[in-house]
Amino acid sequence: MSTNPRYAVTGASGQLGRLVIADLVRRVGAEAVAAIVRDPARSAKLFPEGVTIREGDYERPETLDAAFAGVERLLLISSNAVGSRTGQHRNVVEAAKRAGVERIAYTSLLHADRSTLGLAEEHRDTEAALAASGLAVTLLRNGWYTENYAASIPPALEHGALMGSADGGRIASAARADYAEAAAAALVDDTEPRRVYELAGDEAYTLTEFAAEISRQSGKAVAYADMPEAEYRAALKSAGLPEGVAAMLADSDAGAAKGDLFDDRHELSRLIGRPTTPFAATIEAALKG
Repeated sequence: MSTNPRYAVTGASGQLGRLVIADLVRRVGAEAVAAIVRDPARSAKLFPEGVTIREGDYERPETLDAAFAGVERLLLISSNAVGSRTGQHRNVVEAAKRAGVERIAYTSLLHADRSTLGLAEEHRDTEAALAASGLAVTLLRNGWYTENYAASIPPALEHGALMGSADGGRIASAARADYAEAAAAALVDDTEPRRVYELAGDEAYTLTEFAAEISRQSGKAVAYADMPEAEYRAALKSAGLPEGVAAMLADSDAGAAKGDLFDDRHELSRLIGRPTTPFAATIEAALKG
């Protein structure tokens, strides 16, 4: 097993990270890849044989220097600790500089520079830190994962309604696997000093159309129930979601109504060399469980 893999992925034990690692292994071989995780002992069985597993915690900068040793290209997968991400990501960028990493790719947010989503602020902060780092940077401005809405299928089937506050906003989402493949491709192939990818699905839909597809595939009537943002947030809280998560989802839907989750440039499909996964396919997979 290589002690100095060329490519590394932070947050590698998460849903996106595991997919990126698998795709990188297909492209460059396991010996060239390091999975950076908070708990290596618990993550050992998550990755293909031959992948180097290193400890690296965004909150513990002392772990990051060893984690990045010898790495030439690093994928920084954004933390899920909303509200703490700016400092966490800065720790990664500074450690990458110290370790001599040549390029950082970062999973940002679609149209982060102008998005009205509350999530965008910490992404803008991180993009600024990357710009100031002097390193070669690839910004992967990811759109919405179709799985974000597919997670609402069970309650939608139970109640006959898909709730949201996106109004008629069109959402150009793609499957998580599409974004993972794009991250691996960009990490391996990008050669520009700074590259910005606005990544979104080839097709766009409204939540009314999403609900209609659930109905078509399940055989059960599901309608889209549009609500004001505050009411949707309250409904999510009453369903058991934490306040922060409920607020983030409601805010994102409100942003979708303004066009924040729409893009029609097809940069994602060009980067991965194939069409993005249709939302109907993600719904089908979710219904099969």
